[in-house]
Amino acid sequence: MSTAKVLTVGSAVGSIRDLFTKIKSIDDKHGKFDLVLCLGDFFGPPKDAAEAYEEDHEVMQLLEGRLEAPVECYIMQGEYPLPAPVIEKFAKTGGALSKNVFLLHKSGVLTTAQGIRIACLAGVYDSSLYASEDVHGFASPHFTSKTVEKLLANTMTTSKPKQQNYTSLASIHSSTTSSQHVDILISNAWPSGITHFSSAPLPIPELASIGVEPVAEVVRKTKPRYHFASGGGHPPRFWEREPYTWDEDNGRVSRFVSLGAFGGEQPSGKKPRWFYAFSIAPLSPTSEPQPKPANATQNPFLHRPPKRPLDTGTQQPGKRSRTDGPEGKPPSGYKCKICESPDHFLTDCPEREKPHEGYICRICNEPGHFIRDCPVKNAVGDTGGKKPREGYVCRACGSELHYIQDCPVANQTGTGGRQGKRGPPKEIAPDECWFCLSNPNLAKHLIVSIGSECYVTLPKGQIIPTHQGANHPNAPRVPGGGHVLIVPITHYPTYLSIPPDLAEPIVDETEKYKAALRAMYAKHGAAAVCFEVGRMSAKGGHAHVQVVPIPNKLKNAVEDAFNEEARALNVTFEDDPDEALRACAGGRGGYFRVDLPDGRKMVHLMRDHGPFSIQFGRQVLVSILGMADRFDWKACTQSEEEDKEDVAVFKAAFAPFDPSL
Repeated sequence: MSTAKVLTVGSAVGSIRDLFTKIKSIDDKHGKFDLVLCLGDFFGPPKDAAEAYEEDHEVMQLLEGRLEAPVECYIMQGEYPLPAPVIEKFAKTGGALSKNVFLLHKSGVLTTAQGIRIACLAGVYDSSLYASEDVHGFASPHFTSKTVEKLLANTMTTSKPKQQNYTSLASIHSSTTSSQHVDILISNAWPSGITHFSSAPLPIPELASIGVEPVAEVVRKTKPRYHFASGGGHPPRFWEREPYTWDEDNGRVSRFVSLGAFGGEQPSGKKPRWFYAFSIAPLSPTSEPQPKPANATQNPFLHRPPKRPLDTGTQQPGKRSRTDGPEGKPPSGYKCKICESPDHFLTDCPEREKPHEGYICRICNEPGHFIRDCPVKNAVGDTGGKKPREGYVCRACGSELHYIQDCPVANQTGTGGRQGKRGPPKEIAPDECWFCLSNPNLAKHLIVSIGSECYVTLPKGQIIPTHQGANHPNAPRVPGGGHVLIVPITHYPTYLSIPPDLAEPIVDETEKYKAALRAMYAKHGAAAVCFEVGRMSAKGGHAHVQVVPIPNKLKNAVEDAFNEEARALNVTFEDDPDEALRACAGGRGGYFRVDLPDGRKMVHLMRDHGPFSIQFGRQVLVSILGMADRFDWKACTQSEEEDKEDVAVFKAAFAPFDPSL
């Protein structure tokens, strides 16, 4: 069994050819993908029964093999009945509609060649039909209780359809499993309660109440590591929830993502994100426990959000309790003061005053409601304190779910009984993080390349002189200087604190950038030294790798220079660098890593509360280059015009090597 690279896409709504073209483009640039999961409505609304599909219709082109998918695609039913020719083809083949296109059953379970288990609950929920004894087929857009029962029964089998053999008791035992767990669940509907304990802003408030209990029950039984849905509003919006864990199942980590649609009607403004790429490896009972993500929340399927305590005092005359009637409904005799309806409370009245056009709630930065009605106003963070505003990042651990004063990592660093100790470190926000692209003060004029997971930028005050002092005998002849930073777009404190199932594409792209920079430097007679300060402490920030060119004549001096400076500063490099890095996986510790010009690594493990200069790497390199005057980056800053000149010549020289182009 091996890692699978998966691309998940939103509803095509009949734009099949355009979707295949886009999939091919993404696969060429970021692949190769093992499979594509196509959520929601692939075909769009079907024609009337009396209306035939023309030969040149994309549905017929697909079924007849004249329209081919560039990657193996698995499609599902969304909120419409499937076209009659598709149902007929499925009945004949059991799923294969054409080369590389497979239709999953409404309660289908699939095991890939890599050992990844994928479950599908297709169709939409209707409370009036759910209890039906019938299993609705593709001619109906609905799923029923029987559909769910069949899905849960299917999760108990490990065999693939072609491998099923029920001729003996032994064969039945060999094809069953004691676990209903799946790696990926795809559905059209959201599970009820999925927004509980989440601080991720919803694109529209209505999404807070669209979940349904049958899907939640499937989630509780199957515990998917990834759950993708397509029914996030009309038209669908993108929303990604923070991860949550199943503590009783070895800390199993689950994630929920609802994708926007590729085709069909779109919301006003920017098109919602409609695809999601990730890598996933199968888990076994002997697999190591997954590191708990820094931003993990309570499990919304095992816990309930705290309810408002009941008032046990004496009820005032003439007042009626909100709890006298059915749950969520007013008590008998209640009338809304605005419209006099007995069916809802005043706070839920559709005629209640709405904000004027252009009004934005200051808490969640969303339109459509006043601050008093904000759904996240009283939200609680993952450590029990107040939930931070959107965009806030705890400087100590990188979580978006608590303020730094409520952070267990920051509190650990603040222990001790010394009088007059400083308070908790100042929290970091998007306008304070030097590396977040959302920071309006980021020096964007220094960025030289942007990939799908990382970006590359010249630093302020780079080591290599390019204007004043550019004729230094040890200055590499790389255009624009060549000292750059490779920065993950998503905020994590260190590379090793990135959750394992999210790290692969980020690390892969980082390595591609390193290789491209090495090739570029070599063309100009230089070699690359890469280093990362992976600090997991209250002073931590945004992960990045610095890459600095040095002339080839000095590349053999790098290792000795680092060792010499380390001895002087009581810094120890580990004998087994790979084992040292594994010890820091999941954010379990801080480290300093150097990639030498010959490809070998040097790793120092930072001691808890022990001193380590974040300028250690720069200190060694300016010593090798004989440029002691360039140790302080602030003394090396240039005018914006000079920076832009460096960026222009660097980008031109890097273009033939740039993996993002």
